[in-house]
Amino acid sequence: MQIRFYVVLIIGLLFLSCGETSKVEKEIASITVDFEVERFDKAFFKAKPKDLPKLKSNYPFFFSNDPDTFWIEKINDSLQHELLKEVQHTFPDFENSKKELKDLFQHLKYYDKTFKTPRVITLTNDVAYRDKTIVNDSLVLIALDNYLGAEHQFYQNIPMYLAANMDKNQMISDVAEDYAKKYVYQTSRKTLLDEMIYFGKLLYFKDVMIPFKTDAEKIGYTDTQINWAIANESPIWSYFIEKELLYDTDPKLPNRFIADAPFSKFYLELDNDSPGRLGQYIGWQIVRAYAEQTNEDIMKIMQTEPQVIFNKSKFKPKK
Repeated sequence: MQIRFYVVLIIGLLFLSCGETSKVEKEIASITVDFEVERFDKAFFKAKPKDLPKLKSNYPFFFSNDPDTFWIEKINDSLQHELLKEVQHTFPDFENSKKELKDLFQHLKYYDKTFKTPRVITLTNDVAYRDKTIVNDSLVLIALDNYLGAEHQFYQNIPMYLAANMDKNQMISDVAEDYAKKYVYQTSRKTLLDEMIYFGKLLYFKDVMIPFKTDAEKIGYTDTQINWAIANESPIWSYFIEKELLYDTDPKLPNRFIADAPFSKFYLELDNDSPGRLGQYIGWQIVRAYAEQTNEDIMKIMQTEPQVIFNKSKFKPKK
């Protein structure tokens, strides 16, 4: 009888939790967010030299002090036209992405009462894949030539593990991460644990702000990679503990377990099967555990020190 009581209690608590989540999401869905997506990429693709003054007036932040002749050459450049043509083919409209942006902005507005809906502008940046999106208080810039699909011909000279996330499905995750970096804070990023928690916060921010995305999309893994990480969570954690890596300040550790890479570097046979950034993945699970233990607001979590998060998380990896 006692066992049955606890089972019923647990089920009841789960239903209550789901009900609260559903209620919050309904409130978020009712928040008004008005914005248009300005397709600077389309405007530049269609532009003639006579249109340059209008473009410069509408988008002054895109134009440096180069003379008009420089920009006219760019308008007429065949390579630019090929790039822009590919972008128009992949993004003939922006409706699906706009809906996801709206969802993100609604969540941001719910959790940050000071949030103001930004101006959203799409563009191209000559496939500068380290700057796919740029976010500030008033602007969201999205370089669409970085989201043409992993197999696109423009990406042949880019490492495959980076090109894998140059897909339109990753766009909103990238924008959400840029916002997360605006909110996150911690006094130190010296140890491996510091780095793990820092990136764990960014990923947990996505849990809250873009819950409609899968875990694989949030972290930029394939389904195979996220399943590998889940299945191997316990041995990964055991390795970190046994090698006493959590408080190690060796500058090589972030390259092994945090930075973008084709695989994580345990220096074991399993390396080639593993996805990169497994330190980020474990940090994510620690922050998730902390949020579950404390039920703290996301904005407070983003400001909480790594050691506090780790201590109070009572983190135990999945077996």
